[in-house]
Amino acid sequence: MISGSKSFHLIALGVVVLMLQACGIPELISKKEDTRLPDRFKPGLSKQTNTANVKWKDFFEDPNLLKLIDIAIVNNKEINIMLQRISTAENEIQARRGAYLPFVNFGAGAGGEKVGKFTRSGAVEDNLEIAKRQRFPTFLGGYQFGLFSSWEIDIWKKLRNARQVAVLEYMATNEGKNFLITNLVAEVAHAYYELLALDNRLENLEQYIAIQKNSLEIAKQLQLYARTSTLAIKRYEAEVAKNQGAKYDLMQQITVVENGINYLLGRTPQPIQRASKGFMSIKPKVLNAGIPSQLLQNRPDIRKAELELLAAELNIKVARANFYPSFGIRAGIGFEAFALKYLINTPESLAASVAGELVAPLVNKNAIIAEYKNANAKQIQAAYEYEKSIINAYTEVANQLSNIDNLEKSYQLRGKQVESLVQSIDIANQLFLSVRAEYLDVLLAQRDALDAKKELIDTKQKQIDAMVDLYKSLGGGWQ
Repeated sequence: MISGSKSFHLIALGVVVLMLQACGIPELISKKEDTRLPDRFKPGLSKQTNTANVKWKDFFEDPNLLKLIDIAIVNNKEINIMLQRISTAENEIQARRGAYLPFVNFGAGAGGEKVGKFTRSGAVEDNLEIAKRQRFPTFLGGYQFGLFSSWEIDIWKKLRNARQVAVLEYMATNEGKNFLITNLVAEVAHAYYELLALDNRLENLEQYIAIQKNSLEIAKQLQLYARTSTLAIKRYEAEVAKNQGAKYDLMQQITVVENGINYLLGRTPQPIQRASKGFMSIKPKVLNAGIPSQLLQNRPDIRKAELELLAAELNIKVARANFYPSFGIRAGIGFEAFALKYLINTPESLAASVAGELVAPLVNKNAIIAEYKNANAKQIQAAYEYEKSIINAYTEVANQLSNIDNLEKSYQLRGKQVESLVQSIDIANQLFLSVRAEYLDVLLAQRDALDAKKELIDTKQKQIDAMVDLYKSLGGGWQ
């Protein structure tokens, strides 16, 4: 039994050790994140209804696109790689959970020993031989088996905090998967609508090639009556050849986009089923942006950054706990004997042990200090990453809201431009037939109308892309 004086000395020694540890912890400054956002995205827009809550299966209406997205989510290689990362993070939780529970192991051993005669053990053996008048074994065996346990008492919550860090990192990885799905849905939609736009551009080009071939035949007929020159015929032939060459360029672009979609779907190149006829009649949906603060709940990348920030803050506590003493208990129970025939004799061969230990870093704490400073630096970095993700999300939404408004105005004007230029082709042809206009007027009218129709198709694609991008920017697409 320990006397009161000895107990006091031990307590005093423990207090001194703890004070020494506290004095050795450097003072560091952490950063608090700034999450302030404007009340609305633009004046007059304050409805709290948010399209981000709409599932992608309800947001997109084209059945061909829905089928492609469904295949992509199942087969995409990046998604499947991310799923394995999630599994790894989940296993890390289990590993850290076990760290603060007692470890119990089974062990067994066998061996032998012959000691030198002129050693302490050799002298003991000689004395035993003289006392008992019996020869001591030259080679003494040693056999044992039993259960052995060790347990670190988590006084400073270092192990429990480390487990909570693993939980937060697992949740962040899961949000990373959601963000990956959001981007994948948008990528497949962009590529699909680009394919429809290219199909319409190809159809438009073929129509104008037919018109130009017809003009070429008219010019040949007029030459027979000396009403036009060979120069006009050659210019028409050159224009037809140029557009026929452009047709093959478009066909190659279509092949590349098709193969890109197949890559996103995790499969080898094959034809993409699609409905291109009604592309120009697609009216982009009117999306409700809600209020900026909803981005914090809807955007997976913001939630991921927030969870990583919480994990970084908790990691500082884990690193700080390394400065404090660790307490552990070791115990064992089993059987031990010098010969196998005595190994399971009870209670003679029964052996047991128990010990407690206190370990505290005192000299050369450079590694612990560096780890603590690194944890603090990562917390500050995570805070900036969180702020950056919020600013980026707000900017993306604001840009797309403005983009949608401007593209609608541009589309209306370009539609009027195409209508006027198509009419100008008929007028130029009539004037050319009556020798009141040059062939160049007809060529320029056809060329301008072709370019204008191409720009109109591109603007329609940009309108749809802006709708998809706003849906993604608001946090939709992963549900």
